Amino acid sequence: MRPHFFCAGFYVRGGGKKVSVMLPDQNEQTLAHAAIIAGIGVHTGVPVRMVVRSAPAGAGVVFVRSDITDRDNRVPALAHNVTKTTLGTVITNAAGVSVSTIEHVMAAFAALSIDNVIVELDGPEVPIMDGSALPFVQLLDQAGFRRQAVPQQVIEILKPVEVIEGDKRASLKPADQFEVRFEIDFPGTPIGHQVVDLAITEQSFRDELSAARTFGFLEGVEALRKAGLARGGSLDNAIVIDGDVILNEGGLRFADEFVRHKALDAIGDLYVLGMPILGRFEGIRAGHGLNNALVRALLSRPDAYRIVTRGAALADVG
Repeated sequence: MRPHFFCAGFYVRGGGKKVSVMLPDQNEQTLAHAAIIAGIGVHTGVPVRMVVRSAPAGAGVVFVRSDITDRDNRVPALAHNVTKTTLGTVITNAAGVSVSTIEHVMAAFAALSIDNVIVELDGPEVPIMDGSALPFVQLLDQAGFRRQAVPQQVIEILKPVEVIEGDKRASLKPADQFEVRFEIDFPGTPIGHQVVDLAITEQSFRDELSAARTFGFLEGVEALRKAGLARGGSLDNAIVIDGDVILNEGGLRFADEFVRHKALDAIGDLYVLGMPILGRFEGIRAGHGLNNALVRALLSRPDAYRIVTRGAALADVG
């Protein structure tokens, strides 16, 4: 079975009452074949080779550090394993083995409905590639998809849950599909005020979000590098802004590429719930930290969600 969640000092299998709702039939999915990609870590600057492989039904997303052999090198991508959220999401197992910057590949897994997958890395960080999720979508297409003999489970949002930090906020609300709304505001920059609001399907993710790249400001690069971050960052893997100028040759892929990337990040950050969401996410100036705080807030509220099985009959909530 999929690993249990950990929250508020106790283990729960999704929390609340495990019930079923009538959703379109869909079994869990893994990959048909292994596929390989290589690049550098945006923060470590370390070259890394990544292999995605099929995993058994119920396994979930599990990262494996193949360069570590003296202790447990498996790190399940689940909420209780998230240990850092500064400019990326880091997961760590009980043996202290970490994998960083998982959010872009996790967004691809979520959007393409990959429930079970092994992600082998020979370094500490997922390669940044071009700064978007598009290379990972292409990697998964190369691997192909295989349905498994177990119905997919979904986490259904029953009541609103919100976290607030100053002028930043993130929430999950009931909805009959997975929707994402994100709003950012960077006055006095080429970003300005941007909003994206989408029903997230595989096709909408491929068309509207997957190619949106991460971004940063040139004036902050040196401070980030002194802090041990952005050592692999470049114009090849991020949109870089200098004052009122975008430095990347060719400019933007979308007029509102910045907020589209923030929505992409949120989809990846939410997938540490371990299953797809039936509900609406709304973020205002939120980042990885607030996204993870929202996940933990949801898991601490068993009355706010339930686990539903695709293709089963609806049960009353009580």
